[in-house]
Formats: sequence, C-alpha cells, structure tokens
Amino acid sequence: MTRAEIQQVKLRFGIIGNNEGLTRAIDIAIQVAPTDLSVLITGESGVGKESFPQIIHQYSRRKHGQYIAVNCGAIPEGTIDSELFGHEKGAFTGAIGERKGYFGEADGGTIFLDEVGELPLPTQARLLRVLETGEFIKVGSSKVEKTNVRIVAATNVNLAQAIAEGRFREDLFYRLNTVPIQVPPLRERGEDAALLFRKFASDFAEKYKMPAIQLTEEAKQVLLAYSWPGNVRQLKNITEQISIIETNREITGSILKGYLPAQTNNQRLPALFDDGRSGGKYFGSEREILYQVLFDLRQDVTELKKLVHDIMSERASGGVNTTAVTTPHTYYTAEPQVVQNPVSTVPTILHPATVKPVHEVDDDIQDTAEYVEESLSLDDVEKEMIRKALEKHHGRRKSAAQDLNISERTLYRKIKEYGLD
Repeated sequence: MTRAEIQQVKLRFGIIGNNEGLTRAIDIAIQVAPTDLSVLITGESGVGKESFPQIIHQYSRRKHGQYIAVNCGAIPEGTIDSELFGHEKGAFTGAIGERKGYFGEADGGTIFLDEVGELPLPTQARLLRVLETGEFIKVGSSKVEKTNVRIVAATNVNLAQAIAEGRFREDLFYRLNTVPIQVPPLRERGEDAALLFRKFASDFAEKYKMPAIQLTEEAKQVLLAYSWPGNVRQLKNITEQISIIETNREITGSILKGYLPAQTNNQRLPALFDDGRSGGKYFGSEREILYQVLFDLRQDVTELKKLVHDIMSERASGGVNTTAVTTPHTYYTAEPQVVQNPVSTVPTILHPATVKPVHEVDDDIQDTAEYVEESLSLDDVEKEMIRKALEKHHGRRKSAAQDLNISERTLYRKIKEYGLD
C-alpha cells in the first residue's frame, strides 16, 4: 500500500506515529485482512496491539459480521471453556441455562484472543481443534458444533520460551502464527513519543476544559530519552497526570522528570549479571529475579551445611587437632586465631572473649542453616508478595496483577490457592 493509504488507516483507527516498524505492521495487517489466515500479534504490554485485529476485521470480507475481543488472561481458568465454547444447562454448578459462547456468537465474524499465552493447556487443545476443523463441543455436551470464525491472537509472552517450559502447545503456536505481526515498543519509535504526547495533551485539554500542556525543548529530550517500560499506555497515563496536576502549562525537563519512574539499570542487578551460574538466562520480572536469588541462596546454604558436616565427621574420626578442647565446655586457646570463612575469601579473627564452646558453635550453625532453609519457601514468598500487592491496591485485583506482572486469571488462581479471599 502507498503511504497515503496507510496514513488514512492511521487516521481511521487513531494510530499516531511515523516509525517504519509501526508502518510495516499496519501494512501487513491490511494485506492479510482479505484472507482467512490466522494472525499472531506480538509486542510488549501497552504498545497498542488491540488496534491491529480491528484493522484486520474492518478490511476483511467479515466486516459486517461480529467482532468479539476476549481477554484470555482476565477469565478464571475454571470458566474459560464455558466463556469461549458455551455450555449446556446443568453442565456444572451455577449453569442454570444454556450459553452459546464466543465462538458460537462470532460465527461468520472475527474473534480477537488477547493474552492468548495465558490459556490453560486443555483450552489450548480445544482452540487447536477449532483452528484445524472449525469444530467445537460445548461444556457438558457431546454434540459437535461448527463455527466459521477468523482468529486473531495477541500476546506479550515469549511463546517460544513458554513452549520450552511446557506451558504452550507448539502445534497451536504454528497454527496461530500463520502470519506474524510485530508491534515495536515505544522506546524504538523515536519522535513518535513526542507526537503521542502532543496528541494526548490535546485530548485531555478538551476533556477537562483547560489549555493543553506543552513541552520545552529540554523536556522533549527527556521524553525521547526515557525507555517507557509501559509503552504508549504509560505515556498516556503520565500525560493525563501532568495535565491535571500542573498549573503551569509549559512543562520543563525537571517537571517531567518528577513524573517519570526511575529507570532501572538491569546490568547493576546481581541476579541479572551473567556470571556463568545463570546459564545466560534472561529474567523477565522482579519475581523471577527474587526466585533465582532464593534458589542461589538455598544452594549456598546446602553447600555450607555439607562443609560443616564434613568438618565434624573429620573431627569425630580424629583427623582434626582437638588438643585445645578438653571438655565440652572448654573454650579454644586464648591466642587470637585466624579462621577462613567457608563462604568468603576474607579471613575472620576470633578473639577468646567472643568464641563459644565447640558444641555450641555446632548447634548454632546447624540451627541457623535449618532456619534459613525453612524460611526460603517459595510458596510463602509468593503468598506474601500477593498479599502485599492486594493491600497496596486495596483489594483491586486488576491493579495488583499488573503490579505483580501476572495475569488476572493467574492472580485469581493464586488467591484461591493461598486462601487470600
């Protein structure tokens, strides 16, 4: 398509920006629209993936049919099959009537499956059958039904990694990924960030009946240099905050910086540094970083316990000089001793006044190791993180899920699992 035609599409669907990657994604969407091929849209959270299935639907032969958008991550695992495929009356507790389901409702139209990477494996198998044969079975029924739908899916999950971890079916991935569309993150779109800020500022000025805010040249450079981890969604949110709070309509660099969360330099995080122990692993969230730190700490404690056990075994067999010990309550000799710390390269000097009897030292080491090991339950850590997130957001599960970087469906399941209702 020509640039003029693509610009018309941008105006129609409210897409702002001139980045080549964005233009290429729109072009692919328009080219594939007349076909019935499945499309998989990938990109980070907040980049605006939801605009592309609408483009595909409106430029297809199905534009007069139903368009249904489904957030797979927001539907509890126990009800998602019923939501998608429908159910018969009495199929489960609470099924007081028959339900058609989204695939039945969208017959002849388009279904947009957002966060498709969050689908449970049994539901993935049902979806694969729809893609291959157009057939599905309602929950609680034995009757095979047919549907003629176009499926467009989107995800911010690394599906290749999910496949390797057994969380996503490889055959389903290839069926969905017939035509891939990659939406670039805001930090790679250059001047688009300034264009979007100006558009959002104008929209909020009209909404709140006030003059539009404007950036100084210094503030514009701050805007373009920021990494925008939340992408377009984050930029819109910050623009709205500034529009409402600031009385001065000219926004300087220092004012803008006050609204931008501090950028994290991942290379400074020890758990992200590839020292050979991580096997070059990339950590996608703070929770994964915390888990890796706990796993490493548990390994260190296990090694320390083994070292202590070996020392005590050697001493019991007479391999260690015990002349300084005459009774269980006798202290080490009065001379200060240099002892090599088994978990550090820095020698530790032990003075007589601070040295305990050998049997008390042994007990302390064993008790400490057991205490640390017991306190490293990942379930307890995860439960505490979820509880604090819910308290922070006053029970709002959607906000808590975003804070924890997990889907609402996963959070719902974890709340049930840990009894945090």
